[in-house]
Amino acid sequence: MRLIVDADPGIDDALALLYLAAQGGVEIVAVGSVHGNGPAAQTAANARHVLGLGGLPEVPVAVGAWRPLAQPLETAEFVHGPDALGGHGVPISGDVRGESAAEQVVRLARANPGELTLLALGPLTNVALALLLEPDLPRLLRAVVVLGGAIGVPGNLTAHADANFYHDPEAADLVLGAGFTLTLIGLNVTEAARADGAWLDALSTSDNPRARFATAVLAHYAAFYTNMFGVRVATLHDPLAAAMALDPGLGTYEQMVVGVELAGTHTRGQTLTDLRRLSSDVHIASSLAGGRPPVSVAMTVDAQAFLDRLFAALTRPLQP
Repeated sequence: MRLIVDADPGIDDALALLYLAAQGGVEIVAVGSVHGNGPAAQTAANARHVLGLGGLPEVPVAVGAWRPLAQPLETAEFVHGPDALGGHGVPISGDVRGESAAEQVVRLARANPGELTLLALGPLTNVALALLLEPDLPRLLRAVVVLGGAIGVPGNLTAHADANFYHDPEAADLVLGAGFTLTLIGLNVTEAARADGAWLDALSTSDNPRARFATAVLAHYAAFYTNMFGVRVATLHDPLAAAMALDPGLGTYEQMVVGVELAGTHTRGQTLTDLRRLSSDVHIASSLAGGRPPVSVAMTVDAQAFLDRLFAALTRPLQP
């Protein structure tokens, strides 16, 4: 599989990149950074650092959108720390000008029509901008896998919205309705991907450099979740999405029309879908009616199989 990764590293984004780097048969063609867990320039610097740890220093990283399409910038330092890697990030370096992450997606998709899968682990600003630059992007990309949304469950950043959709609701709504061959991996499955204290302790015994890095950043991340849940855990949203992108068989899926609330005072960023089970001869108006194409929504996941695979990826030697 050939991947473009759009991400905001971010502790769990970093683990997703390390997971991908450890897999045979996967080529990370390029990475784009986006605002979210930190500013876009910082998340780009973190991506370069993590790719180096994963043995992929040659993968190009383009700096992406520094703010959402239609609202002020908010970042998640309260979860990921001031450098977005729990104190283990790197200083911003290199030229943040040049080709943007959105331009990089468009260029690569045009040059490799039907070959590339886009894995979007952060707010969807870059993907929306790429779509505005190239309306044929849904045809040019093989598939898009999106970490975002919350189907039938509460949000995490607010009571109603998950973090990625909350950080740019307009972008998320545009991308979900654009006609991509799209898989949505939301909180309804990622909240099951919790590493407990035993898993974290076992990881800390490995002398693999990637495991040592993961242990260091997860100490900060787990402290946040421990304070939230009252038990030592770390919810691994991004690496789960990466694993499901490579192996959809980890989960089960349903086809749904999905949108994002853009106007609600308390519900902005909420994932919208019609979960009613109506027979075909019952006509009840839906706010999502009007030709929006369905997407594939992850509904369940084998969380233990995922945790086993992530542990192996972080502790085994890199593939030559």
